[in-house]
Amino acid sequence: MDNEKIKEMLLSIRSTELDFTVIQTGKESKRVNGFYKPDTHEIFLHNKNFDSENLLVYTAVHEYTHHLIDEQEIKLNGGAYVPNAKVHTAAFWALFQELLAITEEKGYYKLDISSSPELVELTKKIKSEYLTKNAELMQEFGKLLIKAQELCEKSSIRYEDYLDRVLCLPRNSAHDMTKVSVKNINPQVGYDNMKMIASLKKPEEMAKATDKILSGTAPVTVRALMKQKSNQTEDPREKLEKEKNRLEKTIAQLQQRLEFVEESLENM
Repeated sequence: MDNEKIKEMLLSIRSTELDFTVIQTGKESKRVNGFYKPDTHEIFLHNKNFDSENLLVYTAVHEYTHHLIDEQEIKLNGGAYVPNAKVHTAAFWALFQELLAITEEKGYYKLDISSSPELVELTKKIKSEYLTKNAELMQEFGKLLIKAQELCEKSSIRYEDYLDRVLCLPRNSAHDMTKVSVKNINPQVGYDNMKMIASLKKPEEMAKATDKILSGTAPVTVRALMKQKSNQTEDPREKLEKEKNRLEKTIAQLQQRLEFVEESLENM
């Protein structure tokens, strides 16, 4: 696949008003498979890294995602150059997974582990004996922590101190396990996804998120959909007021820090 064919493929996946160039370097790199230059809108692919077109397409879509993020940021900033377009944010990964799914639907790319029977068997083992069992174990762990908290209260022992100095368990970890243990979530999604699903308030939303994970939707995509729905239901004025409060707190903290640094410099 030459550079123009790659560009045509990318445009067929998602159109863009911001022109870009695809360049296959003809080189091999141990550091990266490709990169995107937001100042010149160029996608570079180290094509000697790939032994199949499938892998080349994956990287091309990855770098094209940077370009689309670049385009979004430029529109938001009124045409200004965006140096952080290369950053792998949650928004980036969500868009990338969305584009990758379209790429697969169009037949440009495929994720097919059936070509490796050994990988198929290993995948079954990982899912059944590790992902699911670990999630079940964390559920049970959470139930034990609830019981431990009850016993601490009966014995006039501070539960947080028990976590800190007896179990030596981070409080956030204990909180996550406890939260997961009281929610009815299918452990087949894995413990990390259970934590994400447990943050949802409505049972129907939890069920939808669970179904998406079990059907093969990337967790980052599910999280983005959850956030998108949350943003849609939130009052725009309330959202801006929250952002204003956050910015004011940040400015106050920075101002306080600046005063401290200036005072320290004067005393040196």
